[in-house]
Amino acid sequence: MVKGGERPHQLSAIMAERVQQPPAKRLCCRPGYNTNCRQGQRAGGTLCGGSGAAQGGSSKTLSPESLLDISARKVAEKWPFQRVEERFERIPEPVQRRIVYWSFPRSEREICMYSSFNTGGEDSGTSGENSDETRLPFRRGIALLESGCVDNVLQVGFHLSGTVTEPAIASEPELVCSVSVSFDRCKITAVTCGCGNKDIFYCAHVVALALYRVRKPEQVKLHLPISETLFQMNRDQLQKFVQYLITVHHTEVLPTAQKLADEILSTNSEINQVHGAPDPTAGASVDDENCWHLDEEQVQEQVKLFLSQGGYHGSGKQLNLLFSKVREMLKMRDSNGARMLTLITEQFMGDPRLALWRQQGTTMTDKYRQLWDELGALWMCIVLNPHCKSEQKCVWLRQLRRWNGVDVCPWEDGNHGNELPNLTHALPHGNPDSSSRPHRTVFTRAIEACDLHWQDTHLQRIITHDLYTHSHAHCHHDNHGSAGALFDARGWPLWHEHIPTACARVDALRSHGYPREALLLAIAIVNTLIRQQQKHLELFRSHKKELLHKGMTSVTNMEGWVGHPLDPIGTLFSTLLDTGRGDEEGGLARTMKNSPRPLFLIHQTLPFALSLAVETALIGLGQQRVMPDGLYAQEKVCRNEEQLLAKLQEVELDDALVKIFRKQAIFLLEAGPYSGLGELLYRESVPMHTFAKYLFTSLLPHDTELAYKIALRAMRLPVLESMAPSGDLSRPHHIVSMVPNRYPRWFTLSHIESQQCELASTMLTAAKGDGRKLETVLESIQKNIHSSSHIFKLAQDAFKIATLMDSLPDITLLKVSLELGLQVMRMTLSTLNWRRREMVRWLVTCATEVGVYALDSIMQSWFTLFTPTEATSIVATTVMSNTTIVRLHLDCHQQENLASSARTLALQCTMKDPQNCALSALTLCEKDHIAFETAYQIVLDAAVTGMSYTQLFTIARYMEHRGYPMRAYKLATLAMAHLNLSYNQDTHPAINDVLWACALSHSLGKNELTAVIPLVVKSVKCATVLSDILRRCTLTTPGMVALHSRRNSGKLMSLDKAPLRQLLDATIGAYINTTHSRLTHISPRHYSEFIEFLSKARETFLMAQDGHIQFTQFIDNLKQIYKGKKKLMMLVRERFG
Repeated sequence: MVKGGERPHQLSAIMAERVQQPPAKRLCCRPGYNTNCRQGQRAGGTLCGGSGAAQGGSSKTLSPESLLDISARKVAEKWPFQRVEERFERIPEPVQRRIVYWSFPRSEREICMYSSFNTGGEDSGTSGENSDETRLPFRRGIALLESGCVDNVLQVGFHLSGTVTEPAIASEPELVCSVSVSFDRCKITAVTCGCGNKDIFYCAHVVALALYRVRKPEQVKLHLPISETLFQMNRDQLQKFVQYLITVHHTEVLPTAQKLADEILSTNSEINQVHGAPDPTAGASVDDENCWHLDEEQVQEQVKLFLSQGGYHGSGKQLNLLFSKVREMLKMRDSNGARMLTLITEQFMGDPRLALWRQQGTTMTDKYRQLWDELGALWMCIVLNPHCKSEQKCVWLRQLRRWNGVDVCPWEDGNHGNELPNLTHALPHGNPDSSSRPHRTVFTRAIEACDLHWQDTHLQRIITHDLYTHSHAHCHHDNHGSAGALFDARGWPLWHEHIPTACARVDALRSHGYPREALLLAIAIVNTLIRQQQKHLELFRSHKKELLHKGMTSVTNMEGWVGHPLDPIGTLFSTLLDTGRGDEEGGLARTMKNSPRPLFLIHQTLPFALSLAVETALIGLGQQRVMPDGLYAQEKVCRNEEQLLAKLQEVELDDALVKIFRKQAIFLLEAGPYSGLGELLYRESVPMHTFAKYLFTSLLPHDTELAYKIALRAMRLPVLESMAPSGDLSRPHHIVSMVPNRYPRWFTLSHIESQQCELASTMLTAAKGDGRKLETVLESIQKNIHSSSHIFKLAQDAFKIATLMDSLPDITLLKVSLELGLQVMRMTLSTLNWRRREMVRWLVTCATEVGVYALDSIMQSWFTLFTPTEATSIVATTVMSNTTIVRLHLDCHQQENLASSARTLALQCTMKDPQNCALSALTLCEKDHIAFETAYQIVLDAAVTGMSYTQLFTIARYMEHRGYPMRAYKLATLAMAHLNLSYNQDTHPAINDVLWACALSHSLGKNELTAVIPLVVKSVKCATVLSDILRRCTLTTPGMVALHSRRNSGKLMSLDKAPLRQLLDATIGAYINTTHSRLTHISPRHYSEFIEFLSKARETFLMAQDGHIQFTQFIDNLKQIYKGKKKLMMLVRERFG
């Protein structure tokens, strides 16, 4: 058979006319066909159902496979059929049939992967119980298959076709879909369905047809490629075949058939220049890309749609599912993983919001930022593929550099640039100016990772040999004390590399489906970390005195492992934890346990893997590291720490793990600058509160003293403390700042302080009943917590714990609560705090629970705790209340002592702030004559200059209410001296007080009234108020309701004599002045109101003997002066003449 040449461009137009058929990749001219395949390896899967019968062997009798089937299956998996044709002159038809048979995918896992977001598995055939799962194309496809909806299944060469009937439902009629699938080397390379599916994944109909072929291969009629059948026909048969085909489908193919006939009959046509003809059933050529079918256009459209929704409608979740799909493909070693990620990245880079945010100087949302992080991490995994060809890596490197060079490419740590070192470089000892270096983007690490390789002999032995110790290699180990030792003292291999980079290798191995290799490398890295820990401890111990004396340290880690863009600790922890639990690859650890592997590896990968995972997490969380710059980077540190701790909390501690906790806790306390809990603490180090709380609760049942040492050491928050002078040994823990003039911007400070508060609260709860520990915790709180609101919360927490309903109050814890409350009072005394009144009330409640001596103590030292107003209106008042007396079960003597303290407090407060405390002081001192008189005298002394008329009127009314009318009168006259009511203030709130004062004076007698009226005349200019007072004074005789109920039978006071004559004249004068003032700016809409005002004025005028004459003259003057206001004067004449 002569091999076909390259397909000419002219065939493209012809092939385009074929309706929904996958384009043929090869030209065939004799029985034979090629297949389209992809590079790479297929992840293993189970054989399809019925394969044994199709092979000629019975699954019931478990007959061995024939050599033909074994060979054909291997060829079908690995070789393009075109190569088979080129290799052999003639291929027997039975061999061709078996190769074609075995070329269809046999595992449902890949089909599931390309038809749902869910990860496929060996149990994929079972339908999901979840309603969401049943809507997935894969589940729906299974349902269609199991319902018998697949029919007319036919396999012709590398092409499978059939019809799938979608049953009718209430709203939609029955739908029959024609489905065709092209495949090659156990991969589906093209799909077509009549349903018109527009999605990233295969539709349910394609799934149903593919699973039909996987599960029921013996029911599928198999033919060789159509070119093979045509070759067996003679001329007459070929003519008949063509004419029948045209007759059956004449409306669809007749124009194409005529066009092809014309070209074939033309000697010089291009179609005759090509040897052979295309065959859609013969598979693809060797040169075509070998991969599963992936609709690139739909991937781009879907990602673009999700990005345009800006995080709404679950778009963020959908994008994360796409990233998970990429990881799933990588784990299956499917080249479409990188292809799909490239499509996703292109859409991310084209997001118009990037340019907008850069232009406006705003930051992207946190969820969107996390998507970019995952994008960068995935590219890191892809370029670190241990079996990646250099040519492919070069292609990826060009792509990454192109994206990296775009202006809007996001930076690695949010708004900040190059703060961390290069992947392949050693850590610097300082923090050089970042402004001179280019910004690091989310792709920078992947670009740097392209320089990494896997050819290192030691590395290869680590990941490929289960039992690789120093006895198997001619190299030095830790006994020589070398920093670059390849083995530790036990002979186990070490791997010295920048920790995040080494862990990125582990992540890459896991991501590409090499869990065993990832585990071996992870163990080597953790052993290296443990060895480094020991070296750091030895180094610090040897220089401890010198370092403590100098009070100096270097920043050992400018980049922290927790919160790092590559998440090294999380990678190690997950790798080891999944192995220890048997989660990795369906139970890697169980498989290793049951295999005849060396004892060494079994010991490493079972319970010890879990121990290593826990120890790794503790090492990473306890690392002393600098708080990164920028809001996002700092939030990421907090978030990753909480995520890692949440995973740790799922691990049940046994004796072995408790030993590890003890070991790590001791190291953290003794390791100096290398530990976040060491004695030397860098001022801008990430706080250990959250981590220490976990350590505390974990160690408490097993080693109480160690638990408290950890928690108390972690309470430090040096970033809020003033710098201690160098060498200040008076401080128990040295706090060092390498940048003394720069106060760092800690955007997460409020969260950090709340975690510090939670740690303290946890210790208080645990220390209940232990006075010594409570005192120690109290000292730590007072020293390290700088927020009044958090100290108040701790005080409240301690109070609640101490007064639980099911037990007697814990007096020691109550005292701690009180002490914290007192500190809050002192901290907030001179600052504004909206919770201040709540704090004061709570403190009194707490002091009440502690006892009478506590109440007396806070009253004795009130000036350091409360404002005068708080002390009198809240503290003293509450102490003197019946509720407090009953609660304390006080006897008469104790009550009197407490009351005496309260009265003393009240008088002191009144002296300091009479305006706000006088009334409360008088109330509190009512039962003590001397104290009451003292308080009253303080009020009189302050009334001249220090108090307002409102305050004096209030106290005066109180005095009247308490039966002291003369004192009330005295205070009222003092208040009147401060009052000033103008002519237009007829609704002033003090009017009632003036009326009350006049009524009080009138009731006391003529002398008192005579004394107060001049004050009224001087202070009140409002005519209506004066006329009201005048009328009230003329209704009854002064002193009619005098002291001791004595009634005065004197005559009514005359308006012609003092003091009412003076009041009458002042009232008439006020009406005259008010009238002129109102006429100055009067408008027509106020005319009627003005006429009524004049009517009231006339009533007052007429109270005088010559009032009629005075009023007439007054009206005449108005007419003359305001004659320009004709309408108004006309109204005046109509009413008053």
